[in-house]
Amino acid sequence: MTKLTGAQIIWESLLREGVQVVFGYPGGAIISTYDALPDYPIRHILTRHEQGAAHAADGYARASGKVGVAMATSGPGSTNLTTGIATAMIDSSPVVFITGQVSTTAIGTDAFQETDTTGITLPITKHNYLVTDVKDLAHTIHEAFYIAGSGRPGPVLIDVPKDVQNGTTEFNYPVGPVQLPGYHPRNQQLAHDLQTAIELIDGAERPLILAGQGVIKSGAGAELLAFAERTGTPVTVTMLGMGGFPAQHPLFLGMMGMHGEACANQAIQQADLLLAFGMRFDDRVTGDIDTYALGAKKVHIDLDPAELNKVIPVDVAIAGDLKSVLGQIIPRVAPREHKPWLAQIDAIRQDSKERDILTHDLKNVLVGQYVVRKLWEVTGGEAVVVTDVGQHQMWAVQYYKYNKPHSLISSGGMGTMGFGLPAGVGTKVARPEDEVWVIAGDGGFQMTMPELGTVAQERLNLKIAIINNGYLGMVRQWQEMFYDRRYSATPILSPDFTKIAEAYGIKAFVVKNPEDVVPTIEAARQHEGPVLIDFRVEKEENVFPMVPAGAKLDEMLRREKA
Repeated sequence: MTKLTGAQIIWESLLREGVQVVFGYPGGAIISTYDALPDYPIRHILTRHEQGAAHAADGYARASGKVGVAMATSGPGSTNLTTGIATAMIDSSPVVFITGQVSTTAIGTDAFQETDTTGITLPITKHNYLVTDVKDLAHTIHEAFYIAGSGRPGPVLIDVPKDVQNGTTEFNYPVGPVQLPGYHPRNQQLAHDLQTAIELIDGAERPLILAGQGVIKSGAGAELLAFAERTGTPVTVTMLGMGGFPAQHPLFLGMMGMHGEACANQAIQQADLLLAFGMRFDDRVTGDIDTYALGAKKVHIDLDPAELNKVIPVDVAIAGDLKSVLGQIIPRVAPREHKPWLAQIDAIRQDSKERDILTHDLKNVLVGQYVVRKLWEVTGGEAVVVTDVGQHQMWAVQYYKYNKPHSLISSGGMGTMGFGLPAGVGTKVARPEDEVWVIAGDGGFQMTMPELGTVAQERLNLKIAIINNGYLGMVRQWQEMFYDRRYSATPILSPDFTKIAEAYGIKAFVVKNPEDVVPTIEAARQHEGPVLIDFRVEKEENVFPMVPAGAKLDEMLRREKA
């Protein structure tokens, strides 16, 4: 066996885990590890901020299905990661974070750039470690990757003091399965639960599938499609479930929830059976839980037992891998068509179509919905879309059709502004041959705008569409609707984004008119390199439908008909 320093063990262990790229930012407490980096064939991408590194690693994980890796120094380096760690945690994204720490002898002395990183991140990680002995480092990294990627995925943090990085020990990387007391990520469903679920499915007249990100995480897209077609059951999805079921399939109703399709929300309230597959009934999905689908029996299948009966009481709760569970259910359920139920839904769906902004006369006014729809048409729906958070995010879900898993990358549960651009970096690194578009608002984009430097330095062929309305749009929308148009702290001064892009050597365009949208998108696609397009859109356009806070799911505010 070879003796290695802790710094070398970090890189050697990452290689053993199949890591090809790390996103990070160096500093004093992690400098020894960075000193060892040139001796290892791992691509390091220098972001412009540690938050950017966290989101980039997260985007990489979501787009690739692999475990992402981000690295930072102690103190402000580690605290700057926390927003990205929390984002990965709530969206079940597998990322291993490695941070430097002051020497073990200095811990607790308020040393320069000392922070209790494990204490800070305990609530927002699946697990975390403080390694105080270099002999523990290799097996800790091995465990971290296993925990991050197994069961319900999530972030794991490893805090490594400077003296552990500099210490030496014999390197012997663990082989074989990881055994951890109390951690059993594979849950077995009970036979009588499956039989009860099958009986409810066979007896339903108005069934509806609620599909979440668990469909994508478990690779159960084919099983979901087979189940829906066999049972004639319509499908609605959460935002992060987009792509888990083909958007152009006749059984697809679109997204449910606060800004979901009217037909999806009304179908939920009228159903007699809800089949929740890999979703967690968060508040943006349910509306008022006391009035949620009162006439429906409910079957909930999820890998994480903690999500079962947590928010919505259900009749059958099955803890298990969705792909496996559906594989057992499909051959045992009776083929159905549900023609009256589908006809009822189609009538509601037609009502939604009449309110589609794209059926209105635009009158030379550019709106974000139009930009997203044209982006879908020009790309043929084949691009990977990475969004920031805000109005543009909802339009990206409503007006771009996602037919494949991992084709929409977005911050769901945390709603993290600034996610889009760095996550786009990670997505493009993970899928260099795919067309990747970042759709961002002018507010969120400015939170992590310096990551344009990362795009330029790495020469990423990333396309960026800014939906620029001069406001923090979603907050302004609430102020308009519920706060008497008192626009407090929502107008935002933006720079000339094209000049900033050009300062980094990135090609850039400004679009103000609808007729220029398609030619500019086409020009961006033809350019071999990064492109930024500043779409100057209508300032006070709103997202519809909208379920107000505390309202019933089917009490939606609608756009008035033209």
